[in-house]
Amino acid sequence: MKLSNLGFDPWFEEQISALHQVGRCIARISAVDRGSYRIINETGDVPAELAGKFSYQIESPLDLPCVGDWVTVQYYNDDTEAIIHGVFPRKTFLRRKTVGENVDFQMIAANIDCAFIVQSCHFDFNPRRLDRYLVMAADGKVEPVVILTKTDLISCDELEQKLAITKSTAISARVLAMSNVSGVGFDELQSMLVPGKTYCLLGSSGVGKTTLINRLIGQDAFDTNTVSGTGEGTHTTSRRQLIVLGQGAMLVDTPGMRELGLLGVEDGFNQGFEDILLLSEGCRFANCSHEYESGCSVIAAVKDGILNEDRYSSYIKLKKESDYHEMSYLDKRKKDRAFGRYVKSVKKQIKK
Repeated sequence: MKLSNLGFDPWFEEQISALHQVGRCIARISAVDRGSYRIINETGDVPAELAGKFSYQIESPLDLPCVGDWVTVQYYNDDTEAIIHGVFPRKTFLRRKTVGENVDFQMIAANIDCAFIVQSCHFDFNPRRLDRYLVMAADGKVEPVVILTKTDLISCDELEQKLAITKSTAISARVLAMSNVSGVGFDELQSMLVPGKTYCLLGSSGVGKTTLINRLIGQDAFDTNTVSGTGEGTHTTSRRQLIVLGQGAMLVDTPGMRELGLLGVEDGFNQGFEDILLLSEGCRFANCSHEYESGCSVIAAVKDGILNEDRYSSYIKLKKESDYHEMSYLDKRKKDRAFGRYVKSVKKQIKK
């Protein structure tokens, strides 16, 4: 196997001169679990840890390696273990706000070509949560594909309604309906997988991501829990990992996300809500917030029934959330830098 088979394309080759050093090799992060890493190269995968110097230089969780990252490593112990010395620039990424009150970024995966956003047609179906995933994908320059699973649990009429809602939400994304039970839509999904490309499964717990992976692999390589009485599955995946499929494509599995906070995703809104962006071109003011200004074409579209009120409310809510968290994040970073300068000054005084 060559690195190019694992996704190391000409874009990454251009970054080698700035990172590569004698005695170090190139590998890809294949798994992250509570601070421990595994990397994969031309011959296989081995456990890895961060170099001390590299750990010391890390200023933000964004600097830590995540699944899909390309890294420079040094092997030891007969090439059965490795030390990570640096991370290549990311071509694309998926990230969210950290869970809870802490305002910071959490990397989900890097260098992803396409994100499969999975929603169940049953109890998990939630267009407003889908908005969040679409914005997150757009922010990281990742192509989204929406997969509606468990179509066997609803009627044909219900499926048509959900497909219509999904397509009106994911305006420019491909939408695929499938069932892991009947196999409907599976062949179409397989035809989308291109060797050397990396795909990522995103979605809540129990929507059928692990079952889908097992079907793509052709065996029950990963545990799945029995569905509940409602027809919904239960959470099984506990870590992010990259899986190389038999036909050459790569798939990143991720744990189900109960919280999907947005932070600093202004660019993502332009693509995630492209219909609202297009309407805003007719606004009277260039800096229109689309909330109360006179001459706002977005508000007018809502009143005229052109723009769905729920979609408009989702846009306003997510934008306020992202802007609020971004201000908090910038303030936090400012305080962190000030504290860092203080620590350095104290160390200088001690040396004197």
